[in-house]
Amino acid sequence: MLQQLAGWRRAWLVALLLTLGMTLPASAAPQRATSVRWPTLTLTQVATGFNFPVHLTAAGDGSGRLFIVEKAGRIFIWQNGQRLSEPFLDIRGRVRSSCSECGLLSVAFPPDYAESGYFFVYYNATAKLFPTDPPDAPSQDSVIARFRVSDDPNRADPDSEEYILTQQQPASNHNGGQIAFAPDGTLFIGFGDGGGGGDPFRTGQNLNTWLGKLLRIQVGATGTYTVPADNPFVETPNVRPEIWAYGLRNPWRFAFDRVTGALYIADVGQQTYEEVNYEPPGHPGGSNYGWVRMEGPRCYPALDLSCDMSGLTMPVAWYEQDGRDRSITGGEMFRSRAPGQAPIYLYGDYGSGRVRGLQFDADAQQWVNTLLLETNLPITSFGLDEEENVYFVTGTGQVWRVDELLDLPLQQWLPALRAD
Repeated sequence: MLQQLAGWRRAWLVALLLTLGMTLPASAAPQRATSVRWPTLTLTQVATGFNFPVHLTAAGDGSGRLFIVEKAGRIFIWQNGQRLSEPFLDIRGRVRSSCSECGLLSVAFPPDYAESGYFFVYYNATAKLFPTDPPDAPSQDSVIARFRVSDDPNRADPDSEEYILTQQQPASNHNGGQIAFAPDGTLFIGFGDGGGGGDPFRTGQNLNTWLGKLLRIQVGATGTYTVPADNPFVETPNVRPEIWAYGLRNPWRFAFDRVTGALYIADVGQQTYEEVNYEPPGHPGGSNYGWVRMEGPRCYPALDLSCDMSGLTMPVAWYEQDGRDRSITGGEMFRSRAPGQAPIYLYGDYGSGRVRGLQFDADAQQWVNTLLLETNLPITSFGLDEEENVYFVTGTGQVWRVDELLDLPLQQWLPALRAD
C-alpha cells in the first residue's frame, strides 16, 4: 500500500509539473523499470554565516548537537536551529590555515564521548614539529591531538591538548584531513601523498611512510596510541604497522556505513579522474588503491599503457574531470524512507557542486553511479546527525540538509524543486 501511495504521489507530481510547463530534475524523470532505483532529492539550507566550514559531525551523545569545523581553527555547535555564540573549541593560534589545503580539518568523537568527555582533531600546525623542517618556511606539519570538554558541555578546554600523532608535511597540499572512528572503536586517519603533482615524493607505494595512506590506530583517554594487533602489516618487516591501506593520492574524506561497517574512500585525482574506493564489512585491510601507478581506472600518466595492475584494488566508481568537476568530496550513506529503496552513498564535487549517488546492483552484481543533484555550491564535506540525516557544508559558509522530496509536506514540494 505504501509503495502504491508513493507511486501515486510521484505520478501526480509529474503530471502537475508538465501541466505547468515545468521539468523535473534528471533524478526525478520517469525511467524504465530497473532493479536499481534512485530517490528524488532536494536541499534545505539550515544554517549560514560560517567562515569556510570544512567538516560537520555529531558527538553521538544524545544531545542532538552538530559540530561544525571552520578551517581557520574553530569548532562551533549548532543546536535547536541556531549557532551557539561561543565556539566549542578555538585554537586559531595553533592552526596554519593560510595555505589552501591546510587548517583545522576534522573532529572525531569516540563512541563513549558522553561518559569520557574527550575527542580528537586533525590540524596543520603553525609550530615547527620536526628538526628537519625548513627554517625559512612556515610549518605545515599535521597533528592528531586529543582535547577534553570542560565543565560546560558546550565548551572544550583548549589547554587540555595532548599530541597523539604528528606527521611532517613536505608540501602544503594533499594533507588528507579526515579522522573518524570505525564501528569497532579504532581511529582511522587519512594522509595524502605529501603534495605536488604526480607523487614527486614517491610515497603512494612506499610502505615505510604514512603519507599516501589510511592509518588505523587504537586511542583512549590517556597516552598516545597503540597499533591494533590485527592491522594488516603489523608483522611485516620494514612496513609502518599503523598502515591500513595505501596507494592513495589525497583521501580528503572517507566514511563508514554506520549500519554495515563498510568503508567508502573518496580519493582526489590528479588531472583526469576522481574516484571512490570501497571496503566491504569485515575487510582485513592491506588494499593497494594504485596511486601513483594508476589514476582512477587507467594508468598514470594516461599515455602509459604498460602499468602493472597486479595486486591493485580498483575503484568501484569514478568520473572524469571536465572543467567543473575537479575535486571529489567524499560523502555519507543516505537511507531512504521509501520502501524497497537501497541505501545510497552520496558524495559531491567541490568544483561543480554536483551530488552523485552510488549503490550496488545486486541483480547485475555491479556498482551503479548517477548524478542526483546540481547545486553550483563549493561542497567541502558531508556529515550525519544523530538521526542519520545527511548534511553538507560549503566553502561559502552554508550548511545544507539533503532531503527526500516525497518526505516533505505537499506545500513544500514545488519550492523544493527549485533548490539551488
